[in-house]
Amino acid sequence: MFPDLTRDDVFRLETRRLWLRWPMARDAEAVARLAGDPAVAEMTARLPTPLPLHEAEGFVIRARAANTLGEGLIMAVCRRAAPANLIGVVSVEHRPDGVAPHLGYWLGRPFWGEGLMTEAAEAMVDATFAYAGEPALVSAAMVANRSSQRVLEKCGFRRTGESAPVFAARGGAVPSYDFRLDRAEWLGRHRSAVGGPSA
Repeated sequence: MFPDLTRDDVFRLETRRLWLRWPMARDAEAVARLAGDPAVAEMTARLPTPLPLHEAEGFVIRARAANTLGEGLIMAVCRRAAPANLIGVVSVEHRPDGVAPHLGYWLGRPFWGEGLMTEAAEAMVDATFAYAGEPALVSAAMVANRSSQRVLEKCGFRRTGESAPVFAARGGAVPSYDFRLDRAEWLGRHRSAVGGPSA
């Protein structure tokens, strides 16, 4: 899915306030602490709470393997002022039951309310359409998670329906909204942003 450019752990994405880089072994402690926070984990499909350190270490290993193979792009979110310190994760991965790559993300609770997740998600969406050539991206947000829905809306995703997928980590079916962003819509947003034609 992703080209050779992204398959090297020196690859990173930079935004005004953030660095997105490959996860590293030293990130496991921050992943366990921040992602294992019930306020974060309970709004995700797969994160248990608490999150044991060995599971966080396993996540880092799996993320680096997926990045190396180009099967996905899983990036640590860090402030530009502190690029060694993971504060969240943003990813694009194919899921077995999916028709398009899935955008996923989480952000540590101390960093909520600053628009950082939207900034990271937009960078990942741009990278996916620019480097991977995918025709569309999909995502989902729990009905109860208005903050995550806003992130997707700000990135240009449109709501396509409602479902109740079974999340083992959440103990059963969870009402969720489904979202999609087509490449043509993404291109239209970028053309509009630079003042060019949007058709």
